[in-house]
Amino acid sequence: MAGGNQSRVSEFLLLGLSEKPEDQQVLFWMFLSMYLVTVVGNSLIILAIGTDSRLHTPMYFFLANLSFTDVFFVTNTIPNTLVNLQSQNKAISYGGCLTQLYFLISLVALDNLILATMAYDRYVAICRPLHYATTMSSGLCMLLLTLCWVLSVLYGLIHTLLMTRVTFCGSRKIHYIFCELYVLLRLACSDTQVNHTELMATSCFVFFTPLGIMIMSYVWIVRAILRIPSATGKYKAFSTCASHLAVVTLFYGTLGMVYLKPLNTYSMKDSVATVMYAVVTPMMNPFIYSLRNKDMHGALGRLLLGKAFQMLT
Repeated sequence: MAGGNQSRVSEFLLLGLSEKPEDQQVLFWMFLSMYLVTVVGNSLIILAIGTDSRLHTPMYFFLANLSFTDVFFVTNTIPNTLVNLQSQNKAISYGGCLTQLYFLISLVALDNLILATMAYDRYVAICRPLHYATTMSSGLCMLLLTLCWVLSVLYGLIHTLLMTRVTFCGSRKIHYIFCELYVLLRLACSDTQVNHTELMATSCFVFFTPLGIMIMSYVWIVRAILRIPSATGKYKAFSTCASHLAVVTLFYGTLGMVYLKPLNTYSMKDSVATVMYAVVTPMMNPFIYSLRNKDMHGALGRLLLGKAFQMLT
């Protein structure tokens, strides 16, 4: 079946958000700016955590991996989008499309799983503070991160392999900035029932189970915070998880705009919504985590001052 796919459709056309030449220059500079901000912002987070021993804790360990995932995520899609916006050739090969799809699915799942792991970390820190050091050991952190990677890799592999069984013989036009799973299923002219069944089954496990873990973690966290007698203590406890809660809300809010609707109702508006979770969310994460985090402020300040001093000397 895969061979039939490639003989009928050897490439797709990524038309992006607009086919108007006057819009494409604006979009090019917009995506380039967001890409640079995302890469620089997340890279600074990784460097600050890696070089500052005071941030060598489970919370920042998972944050560094989340930032790495976000850099990888935007690099999978935005450079190709920039090339398309600057050229008349909007084509992406069949193999290139499936490769992009694989990393897109895997990295979205990885983001989700890491966020769930971070929620568990915050639960232990606030609800079981005396046992935090022993519970969140380096061994457990590595085990949790490895599990996140294995599950996300398998999740992306399953859906990409199933997509190779789909036949495309109609339109090749994709009105998105990248090869997106739902759009490809809409372009298929063969039976995609297996794909939809597998999507529903695996998504319930990879997305809704971590979401349930995050909800339960925050239920217990809120209960623990409400039992703290002083207002200062409540504020200090809440501030340790406020950034994570904001990122989770942004992640699921933008993801829900795209996927919590029937497949046959997808329109051009969803292409814009996809940009929100694929580009805007990774760009905003560094700002959210460094906005009110004094430890991160200090680490970033020391990192930038150190680099500036090296340049002067």
